[in-house]
Amino acid sequence: MKKIFLGALTLAFSSSLFSQNVTILDLSSLEPLQEVVIHTKDSSIIQHSNSKGKFDVEAFKNVDSIYLYKSGYEPTSTTYKQLEADKFMILLTEEAHILDEVVFSASKFAEKKNDVPQQIQVLKAKDLQFMNQQTTADVLQSTGNVFVQKSQMGGGSPVIRGFEANKVLMVVDGVRMNNAIYRGGHLQNAITMDNNLLDKAEIISGPGSVVYGSDALGGVIHFYTKNPQLADSSQKVNMGAGAFVRHATTNQEFTQNINLNFGFKKLGFLTSFTHSDFGDMRQGERRNPFYEDFGKRKFYAQRINGKDSMMANSDPAIQKNTGYKQVDFMQKVLFKPNANQSHLLNFQYSTSSDIPRYDRLTEVNSAGVLKSAEWYYGPQKRLMGAYTLSLDKANKVYDHAKLILAYQDIEESRHNRNFGSTKLNHRVEKVKVLTLNLDFNKQIGKNEIRYGAEITHNKVNSTATQENINTGASVPLDTRYPGNGSTMQSLAAYITHTYEFSPKLILSDGLRYSHIQLNSKFDTTFFPFPFTEITQKSGALNGNLGLVYMPGRDWRFAVLGSTGFRAPNVDDLSKVFESTAGKVIVPNAELKPEYTYNAELSISKIVASTVKLEATGYYTWYKNVIATGTSKFNGKDSIMYDGALSQVITQMNKNNAYIYGLQAGITADISKKFTFASTINYTYGRVKTETVDVPLDHIAPVYGKTSLTMKIKKFRGEFFVMYNGWKRLKDYSNSGEDNLIYATANGMPAWYTLNLRTGYQFNKYLHLQVALENILDQSYRVFASGVSAAGRNLVLTLRGTF
Repeated sequence: MKKIFLGALTLAFSSSLFSQNVTILDLSSLEPLQEVVIHTKDSSIIQHSNSKGKFDVEAFKNVDSIYLYKSGYEPTSTTYKQLEADKFMILLTEEAHILDEVVFSASKFAEKKNDVPQQIQVLKAKDLQFMNQQTTADVLQSTGNVFVQKSQMGGGSPVIRGFEANKVLMVVDGVRMNNAIYRGGHLQNAITMDNNLLDKAEIISGPGSVVYGSDALGGVIHFYTKNPQLADSSQKVNMGAGAFVRHATTNQEFTQNINLNFGFKKLGFLTSFTHSDFGDMRQGERRNPFYEDFGKRKFYAQRINGKDSMMANSDPAIQKNTGYKQVDFMQKVLFKPNANQSHLLNFQYSTSSDIPRYDRLTEVNSAGVLKSAEWYYGPQKRLMGAYTLSLDKANKVYDHAKLILAYQDIEESRHNRNFGSTKLNHRVEKVKVLTLNLDFNKQIGKNEIRYGAEITHNKVNSTATQENINTGASVPLDTRYPGNGSTMQSLAAYITHTYEFSPKLILSDGLRYSHIQLNSKFDTTFFPFPFTEITQKSGALNGNLGLVYMPGRDWRFAVLGSTGFRAPNVDDLSKVFESTAGKVIVPNAELKPEYTYNAELSISKIVASTVKLEATGYYTWYKNVIATGTSKFNGKDSIMYDGALSQVITQMNKNNAYIYGLQAGITADISKKFTFASTINYTYGRVKTETVDVPLDHIAPVYGKTSLTMKIKKFRGEFFVMYNGWKRLKDYSNSGEDNLIYATANGMPAWYTLNLRTGYQFNKYLHLQVALENILDQSYRVFASGVSAAGRNLVLTLRGTF
């Protein structure tokens, strides 16, 4: 017995001593690849790489070939002899187009992207890192499939299929970011989501109201932040750290980030902190010869010896009063007692310095004098705390279940002072949001059923004061939203269903009912409203029906019919504010929900296994459009507001509209090293009237992106062109939302930029990124924006991973 024990001990020791691990890495980034499937041709031996990208090759020592597969990477094979020659290291190359890519946003559970009739774009963590953008708004614009408007450098309002602001739903980790005061004009809330925290982002184009409810008219942008990484069977503790520092020349950006992961077998912690400091933005010097002065910042306001003065800008290309600072923090705690259950605590906080409202600071009156001496947003704060319970053990009710309980505390404010005035207005809005989401899925034969419920509660508090900047004295001021408070609640239930007739033919359908209630209590001190309280209840039934047909691996056809809705929120129903100079919006108690009815067809074709062509055409009927129109207050069409006689306008369900468009793209593996990609988007929207149809607001001109990417060992580079077509004067909406006052007399000129970005991985610890954006130093402005885009910009980033 003693000899047998010693023999077994010797065998175990020798096996441990001589076992050989192979490391699998990404070709360009040298990132360890987890969950790579390693198998023999007959699959008699199967292994998976661990979190460090390693697997034990001893079991494959005597087989003819070793095959490796991971979604998103080119399948490859090797031999034991070749592995010895390669020092037991395998480098995998990413695919340009992924046939079996998995998405979560379409139904809140994992499903193959090819099986989903909706148009979805996925941005993975490595893509986000390579984009290396300053804000999440810039990330969205860099896709070439999302249009982004900016009123100031510290912002960015995404537009999808002609819908913007409160008609595009943003979600983070399953929690709605849209709240009761998301406005219909241009929103800047996207920057409160730190793109350095993201594991991926999924962009759904078209109505998403069946799964997500109100606001998802144009689409859904779902952000998924990184989770703690636990220790696997080969580790006691999974420790990791990362950091980077970035500098950009066009606005003297300095950004630093540090993130720490500490994971045991069942308990993990992830911490991330980002600090950004942005100076004033320099626009391009190469100007359109027909609009030499367009966008120049010739004068700016400065208070000298107690008096406002217009100061000549020594360099008109520098957009004075655009800089700001921002801090983002995330802490996650993951507890996974077993393979079927997990508990996740998710804490996120974002805040900024004051952010100057650049477009308003450039406006002048008929005498050429600046209208505003000060106009800035106060610190934009977003706090979220969420608990997520995930259950993956199948029973009669569900196979997978998820509960998310979240609390959000949002604060934003507006501060403005007219040029020459001593009165500084302060308006502060605070929103507290509670949400509860329950989501389940169940597989029954060929049927996959997903169902759930959502409850939300918004509480809005609005305060306002007017400060005398000379004396410091403050007096009450009319608030943007009802001073006595507003609440908004929603209760919804949904069910979606997928039936797989065969791997070639998949049917999807779904229904959702939403009930929304809003209550606002008005202070009549400043405005003698004919009412002191508004209570509104509304309900909506939404549905979708889609069919995907894949006759072979080369062709894919998808047809989809879907509906969307957006219930009026506190901003729509109850606000009083100056929308544009000389126009003041007043409440409308009769406002009703708006609806969309959408039909779309998608076709894709893979040619010679290397080229993918795809196109999606859509048509949207837009009913009960909420838009501003002239009105009266107490029988008068003009009232005094902020010291000036202003025309009365209000939000109303004004007419119906239609939008149609096309998104097309191509990706091609030119070789194992080079990939070509191009996308283009066209949108057309009109409001129907009794005579001639007029332009709908927020309709972007033709835009897109074309790129050539190279990937070799340790290196990735991309040369790309971003472009926008003309937005002619005749295509501008007369609502004022398209901001014609910040364009040329003929509209917004077409533009394009040439750009280059590169990344080199010195070793597994150190990564250097160098980018040169807007190489030709073009001076341009994006449609509807009130600030010019960045000029030639050199970006240097050094990353460390430990």
